Amino acid sequence: MISEDPTLSGKVAVVTGASRGIGRGVCSALRDVGMRVFGASRSDPALPGIEWVEADLLTADGVALLADTALEAAAGIDLVVNNVGGIEQPRTNGIAAVSDAEWQVSLDLNLFAPVRLIRRALPSLVERGGSIVNISSIGAVKPEPGIVDYAASKAALNTFTKALAVEMGPLGVRVNTLSLGAIETPGWTGEGQLGDQLAAATGLPRQEAIQAMLDQLGGVSLGRLGSVEEVAAAVVFLAGKGGAYITGADLRIDGGLYKGM
Repeated sequence: MISEDPTLSGKVAVVTGASRGIGRGVCSALRDVGMRVFGASRSDPALPGIEWVEADLLTADGVALLADTALEAAAGIDLVVNNVGGIEQPRTNGIAAVSDAEWQVSLDLNLFAPVRLIRRALPSLVERGGSIVNISSIGAVKPEPGIVDYAASKAALNTFTKALAVEMGPLGVRVNTLSLGAIETPGWTGEGQLGDQLAAATGLPRQEAIQAMLDQLGGVSLGRLGSVEEVAAAVVFLAGKGGAYITGADLRIDGGLYKGM
C-alpha cells in the first residue's frame, strides 16, 4: 500500500477507465493516499471507497457527465488522470486497411476524451492549483504498423500535454504524461485480448506471442512485464509532493523497452 501523502489527502481526483487494470489500480492508490476519487467507466469497478460514474467516454456527453458529477458532488477537482485508451485489435492487414471509423474510434478514445475532460475541469484545476496526468504509451515514440492509429493518437496526446503544460504552468497547474510499455493487465493477458490476438496471428502460445512482439520491438531490459502497482505509484508521485516541480514531463514506465534518448 502507498503511504498517505499530506499534499493529496482530502483532495478530489477524477480517473477515467476505472473498471479494470491500470485505471482500477490508480483509483485504489489515490484512495489509499486519502483522496476522494471519482472513477468513470462503462462497468462498475466495485471498488470500496470509489465513487463510480457510469459513462461512455467515447462521447462528449459521457465526458461531461463525469466532470459535472465530480464538480457538483465535491465542489471542485484537484487531479485528472486520463487513463482510458487502447486499441480494439491489432491492425494485421496493413495500414491502408485501417478504416476511417477505426481511426475515429482511436482518436475519440485516446485523444478527444482527455481533451474534453481537461477542458471541462480546467477552471477548477486553475482555481485549486491542480494537476493532470495523461496516460500515454511508448508507442507514441516507438510506433509499429499494427497499432498505427493508436500510436498516432497517443503521439497527439503527448503533444497536447506539452503545449498545455506551457500554457498552464504560470497558472499553477502541472501537466505530465506517463508513457507505458508492456504492463500486465487484462488488456494484455485476459481471454480474447491482445495476447490471444497475437497468438492467433502468429500461431504461438499467448505468452510466447507476447514475448515475440516485445523482442521485435527491441526487448524489455528488465526482462518482465510491468505491474499496475508500479504505474499507480508513478501517478501518485507525479500528482503529489514528489512531483511538485515537474511539469511538461513524459515519464516512461517501460522496463527499458524504449532505448532512445
